[in-house]
Amino acid sequence: MPENDAVTERQHDCTADAAGVKPAVLSAILDSLVDPVLFADTDHIIRYMNRSAVAHYSEGSDLIGRSIMECHNESSQAVIREVLEAMGAGEDERLITDNERHRIFMRAVRDPDGRVIGYYERYAPPHRETVDDRA
Repeated sequence: MPENDAVTERQHDCTADAAGVKPAVLSAILDSLVDPVLFADTDHIIRYMNRSAVAHYSEGSDLIGRSIMECHNESSQAVIREVLEAMGAGEDERLITDNERHRIFMRAVRDPDGRVIGYYERYAPPHRETVDDRA
C-alpha cells in the first residue's frame, strides 16, 4: 500500500461518524493523559478508568463496575453525594481534595440535553501559594 493510502486508512480509522468521535479515539485521548481519570455514573458505579487511573489505584481495572462509594469513607461519601446533587442543579466542577500531594476535582459529565449522566475525578498539581495569594 502506498504511503498516502496508509495515511488515509489511518485517518479513516479516526474520523467521526454521525454520533461524533469514535469511542476508540476518545479512549486513546484519555489514555494519553498522565493524570488518572475515573468516570462514575449517577449511581456512583465506576464505568471507565483511563490507563493512568488503572495504574494509580491498587485494584486497577477491577474497580470498573463497582461503586465508587466502596473506595471512600462515610465523610467522603457524603461529599460525593452533595457534589452530585449540586451538579444536578447546574454546578460543573468542585474541588474535593486539596493537599500537599495533589488537588482533586469532581467534574460533571452531561448528555446533549444538559442532564448529568455522571462525573469524573480530575487531578491537578498541589496549589502553591503565590505573592498574589498573600495580598
